[in-house]
Amino acid sequence: MNETIQNKLAVLPDDPGCYLMKDRQGTIIYVGKAKVLKNRVRSYFNSSHDGKTQRLVSEIVDFEYIVTSSDLEALILELNLIKLHDPKYNIMLKDDKTYPYIKITNEKYPRILTTRKVKKDKAKYFGPYPNAFAANETRKLLDRLYPLRKCLRLPDRVCLYYHLGQCLAPCVKEIEPKVYSEMIEEITKFLNGGFEDVKLDIEKKMLEAAENLEFERAKEFRDQITHIETVMQKQKMVTGDLSNRDVFGYAVEKGWMCVQVFFVRQGKLIERDVSIFPIYRDSEEEFLTFVGRFYDIPEHIKPKEIFIPSQIDKTLLEKYLDVNVIIPKRGSKKELVDLAMKNAQIGIREKFQLIERQEERTVGACEELGDAMDIAAPLRIEAFDNSHMHGTDAVSAMVVFIDGKPAKKEYRKYKLRETAKHDDYGAMQEVIRRRYTRVLKDDLPLPDLIIIDGGKGQMEVAREVIEDELGLFIPIAGLAKDEKHNTSQLLYGEPPVPVEMKRTSDGFYLLQRIQDEVHRFAITFLRQQHQTHAIQSVLDEIEGVGPKRKQQLLKHFGSIKKIKQSSVEELMEAQIPSATAKAIYNHFHKDTLSME
Repeated sequence: MNETIQNKLAVLPDDPGCYLMKDRQGTIIYVGKAKVLKNRVRSYFNSSHDGKTQRLVSEIVDFEYIVTSSDLEALILELNLIKLHDPKYNIMLKDDKTYPYIKITNEKYPRILTTRKVKKDKAKYFGPYPNAFAANETRKLLDRLYPLRKCLRLPDRVCLYYHLGQCLAPCVKEIEPKVYSEMIEEITKFLNGGFEDVKLDIEKKMLEAAENLEFERAKEFRDQITHIETVMQKQKMVTGDLSNRDVFGYAVEKGWMCVQVFFVRQGKLIERDVSIFPIYRDSEEEFLTFVGRFYDIPEHIKPKEIFIPSQIDKTLLEKYLDVNVIIPKRGSKKELVDLAMKNAQIGIREKFQLIERQEERTVGACEELGDAMDIAAPLRIEAFDNSHMHGTDAVSAMVVFIDGKPAKKEYRKYKLRETAKHDDYGAMQEVIRRRYTRVLKDDLPLPDLIIIDGGKGQMEVAREVIEDELGLFIPIAGLAKDEKHNTSQLLYGEPPVPVEMKRTSDGFYLLQRIQDEVHRFAITFLRQQHQTHAIQSVLDEIEGVGPKRKQQLLKHFGSIKKIKQSSVEELMEAQIPSATAKAIYNHFHKDTLSME
């Protein structure tokens, strides 16, 4: 613990509030809230922790705190700060699963649609549905029952839907707004669980039609009832009422939390959401943060009520979400919460081994690498490789690994300048100089380790730029390859010497992945450059072919090969003047023409 942290811990207040943990780059890596700031923040530094929490604490070099007047204000502030800073140790809620909804548009002549995007457009949304098929079947049923508009844009004449009785044809007729509002009211009632009333009303109409000997119409009503029963009665009821609610359950094991959310719509369990993530404080606090962030995702519409386990602060959650929060005490509703809790326990046990193994291969591999090199765990690694095509098209590439995983958005490509094209050491100096001059200029995060895909010579020239020119002190390592071009050994130190590592270790496997990735990225860039220059060199030699005509030819024929094989007439079909077409043809057929 450094002196800055010790001094700040001594003056922490007893008030509620939020705290922001920072790493050596000044980046906020964790945001939390506490009822008593002094107790919570001190617990990070004065208590023993598991390896995962210890990793967080080991990265903290400073912290800030903000005092609030209540625990509710602290929760709101925490959620806003997480959204603003996106700290790497907080729960990463990514909505990788979207659910279909039924939408009634907010238009003069409304339409009924299925969608996976919930927008603030004053439309009405119902759902979510278990899958697209269920949503589409329900929409088709409503299309049969209610003659709403079907067309995206109003046509100038009636369409087939009008003749089928499924549209009132507002394109050619003036329809009273009251007619549509009544239909929307009935559809809303239907989708909110009132389909039994709709079915009874249709049954009444069917009997009336049969009494009047209108058998075709009676048959239509009977088919509508069949459709309602088929679409709406498939799912098993889980509660006796028809309410919409979300049911939350969670389980905690070895510093990880699994949260299961059951979506209950119209009294039916239609879908569930599962999230598993590491936690760094009390499970109840982490659960509150999770639920708060859960409804920040647009697709997660707040229902009328939510069920939560008994150990959670119901009042705080109710005030923040502005919905009815219930802790069921008995009966089927309590059984539903218990079922969510049981599923969460099963989920975390099933996935824990896989998650643990993933941690070993990523952050754990960084720690193993740091131990082997006797440096702090290199959680941010930047690796470089140079490549060229027989001395031409020289390029360099940089890849970034954060916490043992590739951060592809931070990869960079470099076209080398003329002075460095034929000098491998010069090329390495150039790219290192360009990269870290930009890092200093733009105040970008510095790496914990620089890896050079090369030997002692490349390491030395990189060190000269980093330390002698730029005044930085960053560990620099080299990766040597064997005769089969596989990762052979890690070089480090002054002078560089091989670092002892088991080839079967996660740390060595991380080095292999980094070397393979930077080599792949450099080769891909090299091929792109070479292909571009090859196209330029062939067509640029022909008189009358400039950039626009070159683009015109490639767009028409698709490749240089097809341009070579084309006749003068075929070239002219690409809107090339006859004189230029002849020049292109003659250029690619010099040998044939000379023989003639």
